Amino acid sequence: MRPHRLEVADVVREHGQEFLERCGRCASLQQRKALHDIGVCRTAALGGHLEQCDSCSYHLVAYNSCRNRHCPKCQSTARDRWLAEQAAELLPVRYCHVVFTIPRPLAALALHNQRVFYRLLFRAVSQTLLEIASDSRRLGARIGFFAVLHTWSQSLLYHPHIHCVVPAGGISLDRSRWIRCRRKFFLPVRVLSRLFRGKLLAFLRQALAQGELEFFGRLSELAEPARFHAWLESLKKSEWVVYAKPPLRRSQHVLKYLARYTHRVAISNGRLESLERGRVSFRWRNAKKSNRIQTMTLDAVEFTRRFLLHVLPRGFVKIRYYGFLANRHRSAELARCRALLQISATAADAATVLTGGQRQAVERRCPLCGQGFLRIVEWLSVFELHARRHKLTLPDPIDSS
Repeated sequence: MRPHRLEVADVVREHGQEFLERCGRCASLQQRKALHDIGVCRTAALGGHLEQCDSCSYHLVAYNSCRNRHCPKCQSTARDRWLAEQAAELLPVRYCHVVFTIPRPLAALALHNQRVFYRLLFRAVSQTLLEIASDSRRLGARIGFFAVLHTWSQSLLYHPHIHCVVPAGGISLDRSRWIRCRRKFFLPVRVLSRLFRGKLLAFLRQALAQGELEFFGRLSELAEPARFHAWLESLKKSEWVVYAKPPLRRSQHVLKYLARYTHRVAISNGRLESLERGRVSFRWRNAKKSNRIQTMTLDAVEFTRRFLLHVLPRGFVKIRYYGFLANRHRSAELARCRALLQISATAADAATVLTGGQRQAVERRCPLCGQGFLRIVEWLSVFELHARRHKLTLPDPIDSS
């Protein structure tokens, strides 16, 4: 059996109650639920199930997962399934990665108005990309892309931003041809930045007028419309950071690259180094020092508080699709793109973007015979799980890093 590797769940189990005693009055129901779910994930507390191969005699007892989208262990499997589904939709073109960030003063407003602010952030980002791309002075095409919301920095501080992944080109406005962007250039980031800034500030003004925003603590004085508008005007004087990374050349590499963003949680188990004397040490990338990898140590309660800052509102969709990748007409539009690109097959499949272990996890292939598939044949209560432990071997915990 492999030695146990430190997990976020270990911090939660050892110090979760201490966090609730010290900070519980500020924790939302969703944060409390995430704390509970992560602590009991893949333990006897959730019961288990019996899996059996449909081709040979192999069988095992496995603990149930919490399936919370903020759980580092559960998101690895969700990510692999997403990769397998997306592989069939890749186009044989370069892909661009564009990131939209907000200035630090807006973060406090976002934290107190998460559902409203995140919705407006997605709206401002999507409209900005679609408008600039369709401008005949820029690309003059209808593009498609998906956007992923992240709310954390490497040190787990609150930093809302959106990652967008865009095929490097689009369908001409008359739908007669595919227009490619320049080899090393997608869209001008300064133009994107200023339009994005104008749109988000305008949406926030509308949200205030409609009574959708709430103000607490140091922000209370902004509840007065005159003060709020003056504050927004001050934010127009700074440049908002929008940056684009060089296009990825091979579509097979795109999904492996995207896997680092789509189903990521605030911190993966792989970044944790130690939990000693109530203090958590983890690795982080210091952007101010040329992305040097360093170690940060936090009090376990402070670590938990920072982790829970990034629990999303219930039901909020953090991966969204736009343009010709919008869910409503994606299949028809992708077929149009392939026709314009003069290809009849997709550029990649699951076999090219998933490792052997990932394919086995997604397909649930039997590790003994390699031919059959594992099927759940029985759900086990906590008592049944304990009763069978001496007969069937429990698998090692899945490493989510």
